[in-house]
Amino acid sequence: MQELLTTAKNIKKMSKIEINNCYKIFGPNPKSILSMVKEGASKDEVLDKTGHTVGLDNVSLKIEEGETFVCMGLSGSGKSTLIRHLNRLIDPTDGEILIEGTNVMSLNKEKLIEFRRHKMSMVFQRFGLFPHKTVIQNVGYGLEMQGRTEEDRKKVSMEKIEAVGLSGFENQYPSQLSGGMQQRVGLARALATDTDIMLMDEAFSALDPLIRSDMQKQLIDLQSELKKTIVFITHDLDESLRLGDHIGILNAGKLVQVGTPVEIIMNPADDYVEAFVKDVNRAKVIKAKIIMKPANEVGNIDKSNLIKVKEDQFIEEFLPQVVCNNSNCEVIDSQGNTKGYITNKELQSSLSKS
Repeated sequence: MQELLTTAKNIKKMSKIEINNCYKIFGPNPKSILSMVKEGASKDEVLDKTGHTVGLDNVSLKIEEGETFVCMGLSGSGKSTLIRHLNRLIDPTDGEILIEGTNVMSLNKEKLIEFRRHKMSMVFQRFGLFPHKTVIQNVGYGLEMQGRTEEDRKKVSMEKIEAVGLSGFENQYPSQLSGGMQQRVGLARALATDTDIMLMDEAFSALDPLIRSDMQKQLIDLQSELKKTIVFITHDLDESLRLGDHIGILNAGKLVQVGTPVEIIMNPADDYVEAFVKDVNRAKVIKAKIIMKPANEVGNIDKSNLIKVKEDQFIEEFLPQVVCNNSNCEVIDSQGNTKGYITNKELQSSLSKS
């Protein structure tokens, strides 16, 4: 018994998603090119010599349950290729994709269909709505594929339509909605199936800036309640910093850095990442929970003039009040429980560019 207990203690908690040494090469004979890529040939070199395109080059990462993981990079960096490996819209040339410990490459056709229906949902850049179906029919489509009853589909669909702020539009068709409203329908459809994992591929990039900002805020609000595991693809740094618990930056198929928003901003791994972050307004993208010290790790701190801030608030929202009152911050969750503290000094440090 003692041996079993010791073994159990040594077993690490399994990541929700784990990608191990993943390669993807596009072309007529990718397996024959694999050794060349593994030996260090660049994406441009492989293309020049073989006509094959390297999509992913030895990518490994872990995504934990309940977090929003953002993959970002320029066009052609491999970010959309990566997300499509998770639900096997694309198969890797080499490597391993584990979802809750299950290698998705081991799933046969029937199991893969069930996996896609019940484990993952996807929100697309161009909405992906059926033009001949109403809003409520579009939202309920995934439920229909799961075999849910019509009554159940309507009930759940209306709940999600209300959650994304589209009450009263359930009987409209996509052509009658704005782009932002159509994307809300796509988000409601992904939420309706109640999958553990949501894949969002450039989901907001086709929207106008103001609508895009509203959608980002809505996703943050929904995620604070639902705690889904979200993999979000974007080429926009401000968006990635605003949404991501962790960010992975891709360049030419290589994963060049993974870290929290603060780590990415404060300690860029190379010139490519540094060029991305050099002009960032840190107050707009850093949340209170990112820079706070947990309550149980804080020693002596002046609590005589504390300002309460919510853990998901951005620094710019409470910075003027802190500066005017020369205060420290108490960070609270949605129930008002104390999660941690931010001192004036720590706040200033987080905003300075070294």
